[in-house]
Amino acid sequence: MNINDYLIDQRSKDWPQLLSGWGGSIPESFTLWLVNRFGDAFLVVDDGSVHMLDAGAGQISRVADSRDHFAELLDRDDNANNWLMIPLVDKCAEAFPPLQESQCYGFKVPPMLGGKYTLDNVEPTDLSVHYSILADIHRQTKDLPDGTQVKLVVTE
Repeated sequence: MNINDYLIDQRSKDWPQLLSGWGGSIPESFTLWLVNRFGDAFLVVDDGSVHMLDAGAGQISRVADSRDHFAELLDRDDNANNWLMIPLVDKCAEAFPPLQESQCYGFKVPPMLGGKYTLDNVEPTDLSVHYSILADIHRQTKDLPDGTQVKLVVTE
């Protein structure tokens, strides 16, 4: 496995702008370390610990005490499959043309709204649209109890 097959090239992207909608949910101070092909970002905070912004699920969680600890954990259990979404990325790579420089894989119905982690719920998506929409949905739903039904209204 080549880890780069499951990561987005971070160069030439305005990450502070892309992640600006997640302010208040992600740490104030961090270094962007890795980004998987679904736009989930691995952030290294001031104490050296690694946190994962799972954009589709609208969650941020501490996953490792350090970069070295992350590398150790990546080889354990299903961590690589879960964190890098290896099985689903492999299916996407077979089903879709290669991602463009400004794209990631996105969910038609985000997991935070009950969408499934399946190929038929995925499409290549512009990174700025991906982060903006998911951050907005997260802001509007983060305080709702699990299982709350929501009505999504899309306006132009």
